[in-house]
Amino acid sequence: MRTIAIANQKGGCGKTTTAVNLAAGCAMLGKQVLLVDLDPQAHATLGLGINPDTIDKTIYDALTNAQIPMSRVVVSTAVKGLNLAPSNILLSGVEFELATLYGREHVLGQQLNSINNVYDVCVIDCSPSLSLLTLNALVAGTDVVIPVQTQYYAIEGLRQLLETVEIVKDRFNENLKILGVLLTFVESRTTLSKQVQRQMREFFGSLIFDTVIHRTVRLAEAPSAGEPVMVYAPKSRGSLEYMALAEEISDSRGSGSPTVNLKTLANEVKDG
Repeated sequence: MRTIAIANQKGGCGKTTTAVNLAAGCAMLGKQVLLVDLDPQAHATLGLGINPDTIDKTIYDALTNAQIPMSRVVVSTAVKGLNLAPSNILLSGVEFELATLYGREHVLGQQLNSINNVYDVCVIDCSPSLSLLTLNALVAGTDVVIPVQTQYYAIEGLRQLLETVEIVKDRFNENLKILGVLLTFVESRTTLSKQVQRQMREFFGSLIFDTVIHRTVRLAEAPSAGEPVMVYAPKSRGSLEYMALAEEISDSRGSGSPTVNLKTLANEVKDG
């Protein structure tokens, strides 16, 4: 099972929007997909039309009780081929619950291993912090996608994430790859957005996805309807772009990611 963590500790960069719509896009390409909501805010759960307050079992239960397998917390969604491991506010206490547990950074990976043969793709919506939850996602993951806004302060904190990925590779998960940096909230009509996008591509090169995600009304409206944008507005720009991202990840980057020296890149980001 390919496991893709959507991570960036900087909030407001489109992590949840990307997680929900990438997962839906992969399902619409015919894959069996699991979306793991690893954020106590439960926005991915809400974004798929599920009320976090009415769920009997959540990802919190699977992480804190080894007797509750991941299969018991997974629920179906309105999108064919897409299931969800939901979240709610209880997840905010998981670090306290696991504080004394040996190997606590492997808990999510162990749970995902139990359903490894059930799904083709697992997409993890990480919380906006470099917490134990995010560490679990990186340890369990095969790939990382980093959503970044096209703003001058967009790479603030990116160095820390790159360093964290390098530490995870060295200590826990040597196969973890940064699949790519996804430019989000792109505004075609503004000079600033064009300049930042050009500079990001010059700096990061092939690490930047060909697909970019523009700021659109339909993309912003879809979560309030509890639907991925492909369902809410299938012909909209946001829908077409996230389908293009799903195809890009499935096809051109399906067998690997650009070769990147993370330590060098992290230092360059710091110096830049």
